[in-house]
Amino acid sequence: MALDTSDRADVTETLDEFRARARAWIDANLERSDSAAYIGVLRPEASDEEELALVRRERDIQRAMFDAGFAGICFPREYGGQGLPRAYQQVFDEELAGYEYPSRLQVPTFVPCAAVLLEFGTEEQKRRHIPAILKGEELWMQMLSEPSGGSDVAAAVTTAVRDGEDWILNGSKIWTTGAWWSDWALCLARTDWDVPKNRGLTVFMIPLKQPSVEVHRIEMLSGSKEFCQEFLTDVRVPDSDRLGEVDDGWTVGTRWMFHERMYRNSPYTTIPAGVSRGASRMPELFAVAHDAGRLDDPLARDLLGEARMLELVKQSLEQRVSTGVATRTMSDQAASIARLMSGVVESRLVTIGYEFTDANGAAWDETDGAVAQRGVDHLMRQVWCIAGGTTEMARNAISERVLGMPRERSHDPNIPFRDVPRSRPAT
Repeated sequence: MALDTSDRADVTETLDEFRARARAWIDANLERSDSAAYIGVLRPEASDEEELALVRRERDIQRAMFDAGFAGICFPREYGGQGLPRAYQQVFDEELAGYEYPSRLQVPTFVPCAAVLLEFGTEEQKRRHIPAILKGEELWMQMLSEPSGGSDVAAAVTTAVRDGEDWILNGSKIWTTGAWWSDWALCLARTDWDVPKNRGLTVFMIPLKQPSVEVHRIEMLSGSKEFCQEFLTDVRVPDSDRLGEVDDGWTVGTRWMFHERMYRNSPYTTIPAGVSRGASRMPELFAVAHDAGRLDDPLARDLLGEARMLELVKQSLEQRVSTGVATRTMSDQAASIARLMSGVVESRLVTIGYEFTDANGAAWDETDGAVAQRGVDHLMRQVWCIAGGTTEMARNAISERVLGMPRERSHDPNIPFRDVPRSRPAT
């Protein structure tokens, strides 16, 4: 379960002292953030060279945070963290608002990957990897989705076969954000085909920079190449890099997906207060309404009010769910409520931006300012309901595991995965 440090008796720095130290360090060491960065939906923000330079810069920021005692604030001290209560992370996030931060390292490196390592890793695995993660030396990805499986991650067909003290992995994973510049990955693979699909899975840790792992970048409608597909060909993984028990990967995977859904309110991530990557969309939406000549339009002002209301309600709901799970007054399955809310709200906010633009949202030129690209953003809006687990899956989890409604009928209940009908592979 999530780390609970709320009752530590050896915390000597008060919250006010910690805040003052954080404020001074942030002001002296970090640049102000660019409010125009990461607008829109997965727009190509930089060239490959610029992207790699940004990754290096964020690694440097993470190392500087580690050296100053601000990395892994809620991680155990024995693995390089600060071992402090969650309130200290919240204070640091508040002081970080408006400044640059290592955004590419937070998800999925810290959450879900490092969080999963803390829960299921051996002592040797944690001591090997957690300090390196906290220093920005290792960037991790999550390899869950497959071309044939969609959101049904339990239907993984990437195979791991035992070979002495090693495992040999073959298969493909897809929609892995930033795999082309990352170091390690958590990989869910099938180790037993003769049991029901969610009972024959195992999780492995895989270094990405090796000849047996081929990374292909996927160009999206917007021109972004952030997502990747990986092809694993006879990847040899020592059993010491297995995470959790053999054939019990679904236990690991369930917590893995919980951490993924809760990243915005996780004690393990460092994210400026009130924002995620891309921050609040309100300045962006005001700019679109202004450049579209709609600021005085009562309908446009109603839409701006709707957008602000949605953001406030989403933030409050996420905080409530996070607190409820941490205090165990809510099941950890309630994370799906936050996931559903996030997908619905983000998709609607993108749609509101498009509704300001009239025809210029579909055809624009360089004189249209913030109106430009809104048509492409609108076409990409469903990304928010797919990435990180679809909102349809979240609805299922809420109905069955939170509300206790009857489970959806399945065509493959309790039969060996080998016998489950599958489509023929593409040729």
